[in-house]
This record gives sequence, C-alpha cells and structure tokens, in this order.
Amino acid sequence: MIETEHLGKRYSRIDAVADLSLKVAPGQVLALLGPNGAGKTTTMRMIAGFLMPGSGRARVCGHDVVAEPLAARRALGYLPEGAPSYGELSVAEFLAFAARVRGLTGVSGRRGLDETIERLQLQPVLAQGIETLSKGYRRRVCLAQALLHDPPALILDEPTDGLDPNQQREVHALIRNMARDRAIIVSTHALGEVRAACNRVAILAQGRLRVEGTPAELERQSRFHHAVSFRAPASALACEMLGRLPEVDAVEVDPVDGRVTVFPRDGQEIFHAVVKLLDEQRVRVDELQLERGRLEDVFRRVTGDADVARAA
Repeated sequence: MIETEHLGKRYSRIDAVADLSLKVAPGQVLALLGPNGAGKTTTMRMIAGFLMPGSGRARVCGHDVVAEPLAARRALGYLPEGAPSYGELSVAEFLAFAARVRGLTGVSGRRGLDETIERLQLQPVLAQGIETLSKGYRRRVCLAQALLHDPPALILDEPTDGLDPNQQREVHALIRNMARDRAIIVSTHALGEVRAACNRVAILAQGRLRVEGTPAELERQSRFHHAVSFRAPASALACEMLGRLPEVDAVEVDPVDGRVTVFPRDGQEIFHAVVKLLDEQRVRVDELQLERGRLEDVFRRVTGDADVARAA
C-alpha cells in the first residue's frame, strides 16, 4: 500500500534521501529509525505529497504521489512532524473542518467523527482552543484528523511525542489494532516503541537505507544476541574462566552496576556452558538472563558506521 522506488531528494550537494526503496504491505507497521538528519521526515513528506521528490517515485495504494496527488492523499492519513493545526480554532471546530475537507458529511460522517473523538479521548477538550492545549493533547488532536477518513495507509511522525506513559500505551494499542488491514509507517526515536507497536524496522543514516527487517531479525544482528548476563558478588575469577571458553568472544563488567555480560563468538549458544561453569565454580549469581539481542546496539553500529564513512 505504501511503496517507494529509488526515492531521492538532494539539497545543494547534500543527499537528504538517496536511492530509497521500501514497501509497506497491509498488516505491517514499519518503524522508520535514524539519527537526526537521517532523512526520515523528508521521506515521509515526499510520500505524503508535501515535498516533491528529486528522483524516483512514491505510491500510496497504487497512486503515484506526483502523477495522482489527490488520489494518493485521499488514501493516506498523515500526522506531520510537530502536529501542526489551527491554534485559533477549538478542537471541535478543527475536527469538523477536517471532516468537511475529507468529504465526510451526513450521518456517516458524524458517526466517524464521534468514533474518532472517543477513540482518542478528546471529549474533555472539545470546546477548548487548540493553542491552549498541552503538547500531548495537540498531538492527539492532530492524530485524530489523520484517522477521520479511515484511510488504508498511515504515516505517523513521532505519534507519541509529548504523551504520558498511559497515553503512549493507548496509542500503541491503537496502532496495533489499525494495522490489521492497513499499511503504517511510524517515525520514532524511542526504540522501546518499536517492540510495542511495530513489526518491521528500517534504519536510515545519511539519507540511505542501512538495514531493514523484523525486530527479531535485527536483534539477531546485535552482539548481544545469545549473550548471557548476571550479577555476582565476587566475579573476577569467574570472568577470567568464562573468557577462556572457546565459544565465548568477550566478557565485560559494567563499571556502574557491576553486571557481567558474556558475549558469544559468532552468535553461538553459550547459555548452558556459562551456567555449567558457574555451577562448577560455585559462583552465586543473581538476575541470570539470556539476551535475545538489542535494537539499540544495532542502531549504534549501523548509524555509527555511516558517520565514520562520512567523516572519511
């Protein structure tokens, strides 16, 4: 439902986005990750039709965003960066205006408007001016306008920015429920949000796609995949002996909390070997944990490599 082919945008001599090809199918929630300046917002603006692509093409539900801009926008709900809206209007006036623009009239339009207001719990602020709202409520109002017409494709730029933890969980649940028959792109800086709401991940750096896959696939690329961590009161000897195991690549001790992490060589399974050695040496451990991998580790490696390449 959302597709880009060799999409690019260049400013002077800088590629904001370069040769980006992505596909987001119904049922998929793609987390678009990357450091500031990676090209996330530029990509979403081009797909949404707010920015003309410099090269390549983008489609929403089969409609080219340049050749068929109105058809593409009708199929898309868009929450832009910063959640812009008309501050002089009340929440009720703004949403009613958005509904009219989308052609939502009559009984069905009123029903859709009421359902969206209830879904995002905006009843307490309907009469309030948007410019007087908190940052969290402004974002929820702007998210509501993106959902009014029940679009088959959604682009959400930082949808939970400014929301409290309870509101974040509600938005995550909303995204998961909507994803059953929709294609959704979510830009976020919160890696914990990926596990909570997304089933695919794409990491951008310097405007280019660096890695893409499911959260589990990316976690398997982390050096923490199959690592074993624990706490032990006297672990120096145990660490030395663990480091001698042939399937162990490294043993590191966190200088802050003293947690020991044993890293496998080439992603081998080392849990049983580590537990056996600790048992033989009668080392009492707490919080023994088998790591599945860490997205933040992959993120740092991928984006760090891009920064090193740019510097070179």
